[in-house]
Amino acid sequence: MDHTTSASRPRIRAERIYNGMPARELGSEGWHKPWSGGNGGNCLEAMKLADGRIAVRQSTDPDGPALIYTSDEMTAFIEGAKAGVADFLLS
Repeated sequence: MDHTTSASRPRIRAERIYNGMPARELGSEGWHKPWSGGNGGNCLEAMKLADGRIAVRQSTDPDGPALIYTSDEMTAFIEGAKAGVADFLLS
């Protein structure tokens, strides 16, 4: 499900977006907390970029690094997590 519209996505040239870049360079609009829970507000925030990639940052460090994933990478992660492939991380 896409929670943003193309109008709210950052207008950043694709060649400037790279893995580990300062998240603040992606702007403050368009970030969502799809995985928040009972963890005291410590969660991931995600943003769908105009070119279809997904940026992820730590909510408690919004100026820290952003990890940039392709749509295929994020799909594989979410489908794997739903299938229990990452359950070992919880124990």
